[in-house]
Amino acid sequence: MPESSHVSDADVLAAFNEIDEDQASGDAPVADDGWRDSTDVGADAAGAAWAEAGREVLLEAARRYHQVVTYKELAQQVQARTQISTTRLPHYWIGDVLKRITDECESRDEPLLSALAVKADGTVGDGYAAAVTAARGKAPADGDDHAAAERLACHRHFDAEGLPANGGVAALTPALANRRAREKKVRLEERPVPICPTCSMQIPATGVCDNCG
Repeated sequence: MPESSHVSDADVLAAFNEIDEDQASGDAPVADDGWRDSTDVGADAAGAAWAEAGREVLLEAARRYHQVVTYKELAQQVQARTQISTTRLPHYWIGDVLKRITDECESRDEPLLSALAVKADGTVGDGYAAAVTAARGKAPADGDDHAAAERLACHRHFDAEGLPANGGVAALTPALANRRAREKKVRLEERPVPICPTCSMQIPATGVCDNCG
């Protein structure tokens, strides 16, 4: 970790663990023959196994242009692939999985696969920014914009299916892009209309009153 970073592991995990309630209530796989409970495996061993499986899940997303995985889907997938289940809600442990994956990417000098994991609302959440800060020593100005660029880097690095010949473009998730567009529209609608102090007519975009010159 770069010396300039002041983000601790605990900070990263706490930030990642702030997951939406609808994701936190996601169904865990039902134990069956061959399944083991994480309490029997041990927290560290379970976390390591889930991180290894989670890396593969995110690699699959990285190999499909503009594909992302929700935290809920990731939590379900890592349990299903390892056959290690837990009754604990994902927001208590998925942060550790994503931090392990982030650290692994950094050690391999790869783009951060954790950028491909998003909340139900299409954002990466505070945990992503904290992980970037911890791994690279500098906080992104905007976590979602940074993650969009990092996702594109992942698609290029791992030769994503559907990647355009021009290299593609960084993109927010559709849910987040639509939300930002709505917010921008509201801001424009609420912006005061400039009025000419002489004739009280609306001043056009040129900034010069058509009536008064």
